[in-house]
Amino acid sequence: MNNVFKTKLNTASLVLIPACIGINYLGKLFASVLKLPLWLDAIGTCIGGALGGPIIGAICGAAIGLAVGIMARLGKMENAGGAILTAVVAGLVAVCVSTPLNVLFWGGTTGNVWGDALFAATQAANMPVALGSLLDEVVVDVPDKIITILIVFAIL
Repeated sequence: MNNVFKTKLNTASLVLIPACIGINYLGKLFASVLKLPLWLDAIGTCIGGALGGPIIGAICGAAIGLAVGIMARLGKMENAGGAILTAVVAGLVAVCVSTPLNVLFWGGTTGNVWGDALFAATQAANMPVALGSLLDEVVVDVPDKIITILIVFAIL
């Protein structure tokens, strides 16, 4: 556990960071062009976390990269079961970070078709905005991170 956060900032890790950020943009573009109900904008972040550790992952994409980096350092990206566990952890971290931001800046919506349809249904049922936004994030972020981590697992 002592070496989970140990990071070497060498040339390889410094080149990895912008490459991973670029991969994030390509994933988002791919999902947007194909009109997918997912984001796929964290593939690079997860690669950075898995290869460089939690610090490099966090530089690439904050909390999600940190979570994936920790899980990878704990050996959870070495088999498919561990990758699924990593995906669920990353998805739940994304939900916890994104929900308050969505409520604060966008009234609870995410801008995703599936999630915002669920959010609209919760608001029509007079549920609290925070709960609607939480559910909105769960139906989008957890499946998105599962697909993202499976793509990363296949790449690695």
